[in-house]
Parts: sequence; C-alpha cells; structure tokens
Amino acid sequence: MLLQANTTSLISTADLQLIAPELILTACACVALVMEVILPYRKSKLTAYFSLAGVGLAFVSLALQWWYMSGSLPFNGFYGMVRIDGFALLFKAVFLISAALAIGISTRFLDIEGEQHGEYYALILFATVGMMFLACGYDLISLYISLELMALTFYVLVAFTKREKKSNEAAMKYFLLGAFSSGVLLYGMSLLYGIAGSTNLGEIARRINELVPQIQRALQVAAQTGAIPDQIADLRPLMLLGMIALAAGLFFKVAAVPFHMWAPDVYEGAPTSVTAFLSTGSKAASFALFARIFSEALGGMREDWAPLLGLVAATTIMVGNWAAVTQENSKRLLAYSSISNAGYLLLALVAANLYGYLGLIVYIFVYTLMNMGAFGVIISLRRRGIIGDNVDDLTGLAQKAPLMALMMAVFMLSLGGMPVTGGFIGKYFLIGGLIERGRVDGKTWYYWLATWAILNTVVSFYYYVRFIRVMYLSDRIADNKPLALSPALQVALIVAIAAVMVVGV
Repeated sequence: MLLQANTTSLISTADLQLIAPELILTACACVALVMEVILPYRKSKLTAYFSLAGVGLAFVSLALQWWYMSGSLPFNGFYGMVRIDGFALLFKAVFLISAALAIGISTRFLDIEGEQHGEYYALILFATVGMMFLACGYDLISLYISLELMALTFYVLVAFTKREKKSNEAAMKYFLLGAFSSGVLLYGMSLLYGIAGSTNLGEIARRINELVPQIQRALQVAAQTGAIPDQIADLRPLMLLGMIALAAGLFFKVAAVPFHMWAPDVYEGAPTSVTAFLSTGSKAASFALFARIFSEALGGMREDWAPLLGLVAATTIMVGNWAAVTQENSKRLLAYSSISNAGYLLLALVAANLYGYLGLIVYIFVYTLMNMGAFGVIISLRRRGIIGDNVDDLTGLAQKAPLMALMMAVFMLSLGGMPVTGGFIGKYFLIGGLIERGRVDGKTWYYWLATWAILNTVVSFYYYVRFIRVMYLSDRIADNKPLALSPALQVALIVAIAAVMVVGV
C-alpha cells in the first residue's frame, strides 16, 4: 500500500510539472485580485507590473520545460487529458507573449478610462490559462473546458468599460453568439464521442483511421451489388455531420465567414486594449484548437474536410478584404482585416503539410506582434475627450510623432505582406504549403486557391496604405497635443516592431 501511495504521488507530481506555467499564472491571477483590494487606487499600476512578472515567470517555466523535455517529447499527463509536445510549447509561448503585450498596452488605457486594474489583469491571466490548456489539451473534455474558460473571461473583458453602451452591446452580442457556437461545437464533439467511443484525440484518430477504409469498401460493395449498405457504411453520415458541426463551431471562434458577423461590432465596442488581445491571443488559441482536432483526431477524414475548409478560406479572405475597404473606424477596419487573416490561416490546415504548419506558427506569431503594435499606436492617440479610433485621427502623425508613424507604417505593410517584413514570411509559407499540397495530390484547386489568396493580398494593400497616406501625405494635423506613452506601452511597441523586422529579415 505504501509503495502504491508513493507511486501515485510521483505520478501526480510529474503531471503537475507538465502544467507548471498554467499553475503560476493561476496563482498570479488570484494574487492580482487580492492586490486590487489591498492597494490604494494610485498604486494600482503595481498590479500590472506584478502580472507582467507572473507572465515572465511562466515563460521561464515554459523555457525550462522545452530545455529538459525537448529530446523526449511528447509527454502525456492526467490520464491522457494533457499532451506536451512541440506544438503545445510553441503556442504557449505565443500566448504568453500576447498576454505580456496586452498588459503592456493596457496600463495607460485603463488610467484614461478610470477603470480598475486588478480585475482586468486577473481576467487577462485567466484567459491566458485557458489558451494554454487549449494548446496542450488532448481530450475533448479538457479542450472544451479550456475553451469556455477563455471565452467567459473575454465576455467580461469586452464589457469592462461598464459606462460605455457600445461595450455593453458588444459583450451581449459576443456572449449570445458565443454560447450558440459553443453548443454547436459540443454537439459535434458528442457525435465524435459516439462514433469513436472515447474523448481522447489519439483514440478518436485511431478509430477514424480504422473506419474510413471500412466505409469506403462497404460503399464500393454496395455500389457493385446494389445491396443496402451495412452498418459500417451508415456511420459515414454521422461522421460528416460531426465534422461539419465541429467546423461550424470553430469557424465562429476564428471569425471565419459565414460566422464572422460578431467580429466588427465586438472589436469596435470593446476597449481597445481588449480588442488587441481578442484579435491575437483568442484567435491563436482557436486555431490551436482547430489544428488539434482536425489534424490529430480527424486526420483520416482529410479528403472530406479539406475542400470545405478551402471554400470557407477563399470566401473569408474575399469578404474580409473587400469589406475593410469601405471602413472609416480603425478598429472596425482591423476587425475585417482580422477576418481576412483568419482565411489565410485556414490555408495552413487545408495544406496540412510541413510548409503549412510552419506558416501557421510563423504567421500567428507575427500577426500577434503586428496587430498588438497597431492597436498600441491607436491607444497612444486616446486622451480624455479624444477617442482616436478613426483612421483620420492619425492625420499628420508623421509630423507630430515621426517614430510612431514609422512603427504604424511597418505594422500596416507587414499585415499586407510586404517583403522584408514578418507578414511576408508567414504568407510565403502558407501559400507555399498549398502549392506543395497541390503538387503531391495532383489537384489543381489548390493552385487556384493559392492564386486567389495572392490576388486578395494585393487588394488588402489598398486599405492598409490608407493609414500611411493620412499619416504622411496630409497637410494638416488632427490635433497638436503631444502623445503621452506609458513606459510599458513604449516597451511593448519596441518589442513588437523589432520582432516583426527580425522575422522578416
């Protein structure tokens, strides 16, 4: 009995070591809530620096995991509920960087709005915990709970400026549509469990890989003999329905057409710092979930879901780019930009090869940096009585703050995919993955999809260059008040611009 107890203790300790970064963030989030109560209002900025320290400590823990485990990955823990592999470690690093940048650009924004700091940073940390479990979850139950943890915190963050009607309206829309999409996603998961008899992604993949050839043989026999398909063949409609339900739920989470209707309203209504975090961290986590389920569990059904994802990707790229052309509000414009970028990221899953997955990681990392940087510049324009959310609010910024204008120009060109920027490298791998998949499979529609993505990239430069035009080519200045940047915002912008250029070069 003693030996058994010791063995159980050792297994539990080993499992806890696998989720050490998440435990650190959870503890820091709880302490941040207490600090909000204890500290006076003028000292509440200390909560931001404490939260940043917590993110840094979690990053160190993640680096140590990489250092000690890299030679023997993957590791499974908690009876297969958690899987630590290179995929999980890379995405966790992106989430921590996104959280750190979100905290960095938020300090000044919260001061201007007169909002509480502790609750805000605690919610960001809890959302990051949910994202990190989405990256390493290897069971439908753990993945769904992690998704809800992330979603519930974002519902509150979107409505954080309680006195703003737009913020409240955006949160209500996001909550209602998010609850609906979660229900559809859960329905797809239940069908997948019914077919495979397990919620573990590895077991589901094994069962799907066994069933697909059996179903194909049963359908061939039925077609040749005219007999009624047997019970195995009858599973195919359920498999397709489960796959479509999962895809529909995940399309909402990544804001892909036709489930994108919430994104422009939520991005415009939410506090700008929350919009930045929502458009980067939440999108990256949703794509991590998308890749886990479709590449791991449903890999055997690739011939069924690849055309569906390709069609949605093409439509999403077109709708996002063309709708952004007519926008005047910068946050709404970047929302449609985010929709089009979701289409580009879907290309990685359609390709489902080394180039595609490398493009997914690189582009999500770079997109996090350039979008955070762009929203950081927009936040720097915000002052009492001046919102700074319209594109015209950047008029003459090159004369008033040349360095800020240069940063914004680089972020916009990188979002468009200009060479020598990080955005170009990401799109290069994504489109290269499609071309490689077309060569291997011998199907021309991959080449057409790659061409469509390139043509729409040209369209995207029209609205990205609008920011550069108003900053550099205007004869007037929106206002003469100098920009006031907090130290944390300055550091966040410098890190973002440096990383975008380093990845590009």
